Amino acid sequence: MTRPFVHVWRLLKWGRVLARHGALRGIERDLNTPAPVRRLARIARFGARVPNVPAYATAFQEIGPAAIKFGQALATRPDLVGAEAARDLSLLQDSLPPAPLEQIRRTIEQALQKPLEDLFSRFDEEPVGAASIAQVHRAVTTDGREVAVKVLRPNIEEDFARALDTYEWAAAQIEHYGGEAARLRPRVIVATFRQWTMRELDLRREAASASELRENLVAESGFHVPEIDWSRTARRVMTLEWIDGIKLTDRDALVEAGHDLKALAATLVRAFLRQAVVDGFFHADLHQGNLFALPDGRLAAIDFGIMGRIDRQARVWLAEILYGIIVGNYRRVAEIHFEAQYVPSHHNVDEFATALRAVGEPIRGLPVKEISIGGMLDGLFVITRDFDMPVQPHLLLLQKTMVMEEGVATALDPDINMWETAEPFLREWVRGELGPEAALADEIVRNVRTLRRIPELIRRLDHYYPPPGAAPPDPPLPDVVVVRPRRYTGYVLTALAAAAAGAAAALLLV
Repeated sequence: MTRPFVHVWRLLKWGRVLARHGALRGIERDLNTPAPVRRLARIARFGARVPNVPAYATAFQEIGPAAIKFGQALATRPDLVGAEAARDLSLLQDSLPPAPLEQIRRTIEQALQKPLEDLFSRFDEEPVGAASIAQVHRAVTTDGREVAVKVLRPNIEEDFARALDTYEWAAAQIEHYGGEAARLRPRVIVATFRQWTMRELDLRREAASASELRENLVAESGFHVPEIDWSRTARRVMTLEWIDGIKLTDRDALVEAGHDLKALAATLVRAFLRQAVVDGFFHADLHQGNLFALPDGRLAAIDFGIMGRIDRQARVWLAEILYGIIVGNYRRVAEIHFEAQYVPSHHNVDEFATALRAVGEPIRGLPVKEISIGGMLDGLFVITRDFDMPVQPHLLLLQKTMVMEEGVATALDPDINMWETAEPFLREWVRGELGPEAALADEIVRNVRTLRRIPELIRRLDHYYPPPGAAPPDPPLPDVVVVRPRRYTGYVLTALAAAAAGAAAALLLV
């Protein structure tokens, strides 16, 4: 187990980089920041030249690959880092210098247990993209298919393991102080980030995500997911169909090629709704750089490392919430929040409905270009704080993806109204899921499942209520030991000395 002083040293080292770019300013000024965290931030910036305008994305890129990915995750949490920081972090460029070809060749041959020449008749030396976790090369298989080969960077797993260890430790310390820090559930944030990175660090899981999404979107003929070459895929290598299209970042090229931008925008909205509402499994990183317009007018997606999943009940609630906002039924939207236990029961449902109306009415029916997404999210975050709503990470990821999709759709068609485009789809799905036939079928399924669980529940009684004389089961143990305040002083003093030494060295070099 890593010692606490190692975690503190890492945090100070990273904090020093953040301080040089002005990225600790918000932590120091936020009244909700626990006092010890604020003190550590001040120690980290001691002697640093702090710029007037924070450069969050630049700071995270300087720290390294794990920080880049964590910064991208924090970009989905303006409630946690603030709207200004979230906007800047959303600009993080997931790009680094490529690893040498010899290392890439060795990784592929070790992963697939074959020489590179037995797998590909052509393999481009220069990658088409080099990100923080992996890089992608264009190639042609020995049977003549054009493919993209994604390969993990050397030693990337060890780098992420160290960073995640410290992120988890720091989150536990922060959550221990309670208050607003506990409501934001930093440990859950880091746990969710771990899930993301574990999928990205095992390319078989990313390939499986792409395969599942491809099956789910068969009914959406205008949206294409590349096919996986499983015979050339392993934990550190993924091979998939090459996508030959125009990136949605190049609007002029799309127009020149004769693409119908309004149709592309509508396809994107429908495909996202089908993923999120119908299947409960959605691509959570569909920015313009991951979307291509194919010559036949279809949309294609790449990069399936960050995926979101929500269960059926949450999807029903989500559809009702979206539909309720579209038609202005704020009372029903409020009731759903209470039924889902998103809002603690001691609050008043009518007051919550009024708060939702204050956010929803100013934007309902407006074209997207007239809607302030930032203002809407600020209003929603105030509501979550005022009504003591615990953070729901799966819904935050979905919310972030919705905002991203709205931005991409608006770039294609400035006059699109996502709510109007979504309304027929949601109305039909809600009718099918919440109609009397669906309700009866759900009740039958629930009752049958309950009856089937009765024997197992009876067998478990002995586990939870052991006979006299039997030892009770051990309680679950925490994964992270929280440093108590009386011990924390020692670490802070050690850190202060280290920071002072670092600051003195930095000043001598100036």
